[in-house]
Amino acid sequence: MHRLFAVLYFALVIFLGSDAKRQILSDRVSRLQENYVEPKQAWNYVNVRPKAFMFWWLYYTTAAEGYTKRPLVIWLQGGPGGSSTGYGNFEEIGPLDGNLQPRNVTWLSAASLLFIDNPVGTGFSYVTSDDAYTTNVDEIATDLVTTITAFMTQLPDYQTVPLYIFSESYGGKMAAAFALKLSEAVSADSVKCDLRGVALGDSWISPVDSILTWGPYLYATSLVDETGFSKINTAAKASAAALVSGDGKKATELWGETESVVESVTDGVNFYNILQWGRDSHQHRLATTSTDWLYRLYQTHVGVLQSHDLSQLMNGPIRKKLGIIPDSVVWGGQSGAVFEYQAEDFMKPVVDIVELLLNTTKLEVTVYNGQLDLIVDILGTERWVQGMKWSGLPAFNSTDRVSFQTKSSLQAGYYKTHNNFTFYWMLNAGHMTPIDIPDAAVWMLQKVIHIN
Repeated sequence: MHRLFAVLYFALVIFLGSDAKRQILSDRVSRLQENYVEPKQAWNYVNVRPKAFMFWWLYYTTAAEGYTKRPLVIWLQGGPGGSSTGYGNFEEIGPLDGNLQPRNVTWLSAASLLFIDNPVGTGFSYVTSDDAYTTNVDEIATDLVTTITAFMTQLPDYQTVPLYIFSESYGGKMAAAFALKLSEAVSADSVKCDLRGVALGDSWISPVDSILTWGPYLYATSLVDETGFSKINTAAKASAAALVSGDGKKATELWGETESVVESVTDGVNFYNILQWGRDSHQHRLATTSTDWLYRLYQTHVGVLQSHDLSQLMNGPIRKKLGIIPDSVVWGGQSGAVFEYQAEDFMKPVVDIVELLLNTTKLEVTVYNGQLDLIVDILGTERWVQGMKWSGLPAFNSTDRVSFQTKSSLQAGYYKTHNNFTFYWMLNAGHMTPIDIPDAAVWMLQKVIHIN
């Protein structure tokens, strides 16, 4: 099936690769070169395993005091199969937007940014054999540790710079496992870096807690009535039961069916922001016309991160700029296989890993969640947090919640901290917090990495 994904995506890129669109992108690059001073950058591949190659792209911070005086932030995208170097970079937090215009609010002003196309097969990362794809978060975390080890060897100045791992969606599941494995590697002196913390944004930490609260969340926000509430709950419980029985792939399939129920009873509410309806029309058409449930889910949750314009940008001017992408590699061309190979592991929780981070390491663990997110709704996130086996939880619960504001918002959100755990409630944000509320996201970033 993954070969079909690659062929379809290749065909899509070729179909969209008109001379006119390429000329528009070329003109944008020319104008950018005339009027924009690019930040210092570096990029490379890491051969993490035989037949598996991970791509990373670093931007040095634009802060006046220099990169050795500011933290390094790793950004991990979701999916699995979403590209950090593409979507996270150009659509969320990097210095330029998808039109190659300088972003008004970029995280680069606060910290250096390291985007990693992860797992292998995502973005510009690639495999040369099907047996090199990863199938679970432990394998993903191992590849990430190998990548960061090579990165720190190539750029040793960053070995003593405070390091924070930020993530979004399924990226949070990967980030938790990565943070724990990297912490262990640092303790064993097998990698030199100054890991300080991990931030889990709208993260797929406990999928069952997320889908079991879809009904209550939608009912509380008037998006379903009692009948819709009941239909969603019935579908969600079926997915949860499949997971309990040990059939992870069936649980993933039934999760997709639960999404279909939600779309039906809400007349198409957007899973990434409940104040919006519908999806990218092309991706939604591919998803709804397919009879293959895995492909349908892939198009719904990874296709949205690979818009036509972003694909043109990454496979055109960016590919040319980087200069090291193999001719056989298409940006995003293997992402369908990435998603497929994670199907068995997709619905499995990693709450136990977060507990280990809190109980056995000194790392700062941050959870942040958008108020308007549905796919990882705030009720589900609070539910797994309250279920953690962490001795500090009672004290955390009794701690007063603090509000915060930004220049563009009288009330941007709330946060609560106890020991090495902090929770942020991000108001007016959906699944992609940095897109919906960029000022508040940067405020949170600065708070997490201690540069306020």
